Amino acid sequence: MSNHQPKILVTGAAGHLGSLVVAELVRSLGYPVEQIIAASRNPDQLVEWAKLGVETRKADFTDVAGLAEAFRGVDRLLLISTDSPVNELRLGQHLHAVEAAKLAGVQSIVYTSMPKAEDSAVSFASVHLGTENAIKASGLTYTILRNGWYFENLAVTIPGAVSSGTLYSAAGDGGISYLSRQDLAKAAAAALVAGSEFENETLTLTGETALSYPAIAAKVSEAVGKPISVVQVPVGAIIEGAKSHGLPEVVATMIASFDAATAAGDLSVVTSDYERLTGKKPTPFGVWLEANKQLFTA
Repeated sequence: MSNHQPKILVTGAAGHLGSLVVAELVRSLGYPVEQIIAASRNPDQLVEWAKLGVETRKADFTDVAGLAEAFRGVDRLLLISTDSPVNELRLGQHLHAVEAAKLAGVQSIVYTSMPKAEDSAVSFASVHLGTENAIKASGLTYTILRNGWYFENLAVTIPGAVSSGTLYSAAGDGGISYLSRQDLAKAAAAALVAGSEFENETLTLTGETALSYPAIAAKVSEAVGKPISVVQVPVGAIIEGAKSHGLPEVVATMIASFDAATAAGDLSVVTSDYERLTGKKPTPFGVWLEANKQLFTA
């Protein structure tokens, strides 16, 4: 690849997904480092990339003028959704980024959204839909990646179930078509270098199967050698349980909404978009679990 390649900026490059995307661009795709910008609200966390020749910039999503400066000279922007638990703040940050991209002359945006953003029961679906709509209204070309849930999310809920022997769920037999964070990083990097092939497309990135909590519990139980029983409870019990562990109401409600969405089938869609974009099949849960079972026994 020559340095006539488009200049790419990855937001959230110090985060879990963003750092993996930069690694995919540099190490797996061999994209020229001088054409990559890693951006973060904490650019001092990007020194490892700077040592490799990747330019680093500060990107603060609360500051439109500063963001427009950060996005200057960029052709393609990966807008990774921020992590504010307050929907209005989060949507505001995303809208700032879209506005700044226009001001800076960015040509195209790749955005990490979520499945069924129009009508999902997930509490922050409206943030993603509002961002998608703003990107479409901006006049910039775009690729929207509706990212399925990470396998890694299970490392939040399952370890407690492994130690107690019980997984409380309000998801019923609903499934989630999980895939690994690494696979979603591969997909984002592929979208950034894809040229016009996926221009103005919305892709829903999923695993090849939707897994229910009872199925996950059985697989984890077998992998770690400890029995886990799944006990179905109402959504309100999930909220109260999360609050009893010290989580604020807004976060407890968000966590419970995942179970409500799962029960409603909002996260069970399975597509071949991941393979279309990357040319590869997503990592199956069994393979990922074997490599990561220590997450559930720590």
